[in-house]
Amino acid sequence: MNAGFIFVTMTDDHNLISDLFRAEFSKMVAVISRLFGLQHIEIAEDIVSETFLIASQNWSEKGAPENPTAWLYKVAKQKTLYHFKRKGIFDKKVIPAISSFVNETQQELDLDFSMKNIKDSQLQMLFAVCNPGIASEAQIGLALRILCGFGIDEIAEAFLSNKETINKRLFRAKEKLRTEKIKMELPSENEMAHRLDNVLHIIYLLFNEGYYSKTSNQTLQKDLCLEAMRLALMLTEFEETNLPKTNALMALMCFHASRFNARQSNEDSAVLYEQQNEELWDAELIEKGLYFLNLSEIGSEISSYHFEARIAYWHCNKKDSHEKWDNILQLYNQLLLVNYSPIVALNRTYALYKANGIEEALIEAEKLKLENNHFYFILLGELYKDIDSEKARSNFEKAYYLAKTDSEKQGIQKKIDTLL
Repeated sequence: MNAGFIFVTMTDDHNLISDLFRAEFSKMVAVISRLFGLQHIEIAEDIVSETFLIASQNWSEKGAPENPTAWLYKVAKQKTLYHFKRKGIFDKKVIPAISSFVNETQQELDLDFSMKNIKDSQLQMLFAVCNPGIASEAQIGLALRILCGFGIDEIAEAFLSNKETINKRLFRAKEKLRTEKIKMELPSENEMAHRLDNVLHIIYLLFNEGYYSKTSNQTLQKDLCLEAMRLALMLTEFEETNLPKTNALMALMCFHASRFNARQSNEDSAVLYEQQNEELWDAELIEKGLYFLNLSEIGSEISSYHFEARIAYWHCNKKDSHEKWDNILQLYNQLLLVNYSPIVALNRTYALYKANGIEEALIEAEKLKLENNHFYFILLGELYKDIDSEKARSNFEKAYYLAKTDSEKQGIQKKIDTLL
């Protein structure tokens, strides 16, 4: 089965320019930056943006060419070479610096937009953008802009921020690329494991930015998730990065994404797992998740993504059995040993409730004391609702106060309304 099926755009009303911009912007910027260096990344962005502007003007008058992508590549090549020659950079600095790329008999340097060079350039750009010297939020922003082709408006909406803040964040990140003299190249064999960990973590955060997004823009949420999956899929296509943890992360995202359409009601309120319509789950994505999960089990390496992927797999089985929740509980126990976090501990407490009952779960829940987390108070409300309605109401009300979105507040209010 072709894994590419998961990256089809979620909306059909995008025009040709918009679709091509999302698909080709990152490729073109990566190829130009690979050849001329990351110190010129903003010039590369400007050139590609200008190329699309010319396309928009030209095609609106004359119609789209027979091969729009090839047309874009040709114009981008011309604009790139013209820019560097006009600035006097090409002959004095660029050619000497990139002589290894140039055939001695070649009179004119040509940008290589072959599929192989595009993939190699994007992979190198991924490692450059996810350099640990850059703050995580800035890495995500750069990934969205440079690797995924998101506009500043979209990035601002994803972060619930404004364009000015995002522009400043991206500017500082690009300055870091320059001042640290970060190169577009794959890490050495000795550094690969550590650097790949950071790349996978940024992809994981990018996916979570979409899956647990606070924005009401459903298309944007899905696009964030799909772009994270596309980047992870790219890593599985290279021998150096096609490791068990890469496949485990890919499996995790497939399982979660399979339930995306079931998580939102027609009234735009969140649908909790127990109330989701299983028929809305994407069976093909679940099957693809199993494919990557099986690949992740080759060898002896195990990561937190392995445990999270297996937990997500069990959630793809709607049957509410003791076996299911006992397996999830044991997986959470192992995950906490590998990568402790308060949220994992909270999720583990819910699994404890489903596997062993209210009494044990209440003891563990009261220990957590996550006073600023509305999910914590939702769990306490759930645990108390059948044994102490007043305590349940109190906890649900605290959750309502802390909830960040109208959708979450609506769901919590429904819980309050069902109490006697």
